[in-house]
Amino acid sequence: MGNVIQLGSFLAFSGEAGEHGGDHGAKAHHVMSLFPGLMTYILLVVVVIVGMMAFAKKGLNNRVFKNPVLQLFEQLYLFIENMALGIIGAHGRKYIPMMMVFWLVIFVSNAVSLFFPTAPTADLGFNLGMALIAIGYVQWEGMRSNGILGHWSHFAGPKLPIALIPISIMIFVIELISEVMKNVSLTLRLYGNIEGGHQAVVAMNELGKSFYVPIGAFLMPIKVLTCVVQALIFTLLTCVYISLVTHHEHEEGHDHAEGHDHGHGEAALAH
Repeated sequence: MGNVIQLGSFLAFSGEAGEHGGDHGAKAHHVMSLFPGLMTYILLVVVVIVGMMAFAKKGLNNRVFKNPVLQLFEQLYLFIENMALGIIGAHGRKYIPMMMVFWLVIFVSNAVSLFFPTAPTADLGFNLGMALIAIGYVQWEGMRSNGILGHWSHFAGPKLPIALIPISIMIFVIELISEVMKNVSLTLRLYGNIEGGHQAVVAMNELGKSFYVPIGAFLMPIKVLTCVVQALIFTLLTCVYISLVTHHEHEEGHDHAEGHDHGHGEAALAH
């Protein structure tokens, strides 16, 4: 649908392009100005997600899930659960709701680009906002797991002698820059793939407009794959970032469990 809409905007004025180049640009700008704004697309994403969740609740009390939408949510939950536990560890289960939110918002926002001329994830500001939320959440979990001082001190690397304090300061600055660049990386990766897909469709439609053939429609399978992959990458990287700042908590819990089992073993041998 998005490809057809974009093609229509080209074909509507193709007959006038040769004689009225200036009018063509003005009319094309007017047509594009009629499309809804970013907030409309964000509202559409929220309505789709809430509507699907409301529909899925109808079969939630059954022993066997027969509702197809509920079955999709079940598979998504199992997928996110395996990813969180596999990357973060045993304590990663508590991060499943947050990862589910990221995945749903990004995937549905990407899917909007399949039917409309733009999407929330084709906007730099929207992607930057999600990246700031993700990285801010990571820092919060790091401080909650290791304490404020413990979380920020690990950016300075291992403890070094007083004579090497300048090296620790340099490592701290580099690590802070690295944390900031995570926002840039998450933002540009998502924006580049979704907006790049739109631009590729537009360019290919330009090639086929003389023959009235929407060549950009042939990119639809790739765009569908991009919708899934980009939601996966954003969520997976967030899990990786969380694992990096909470692994101490996991290790301590693991060591405590091992010590507890070891103590029981020694007591059993003593008896």
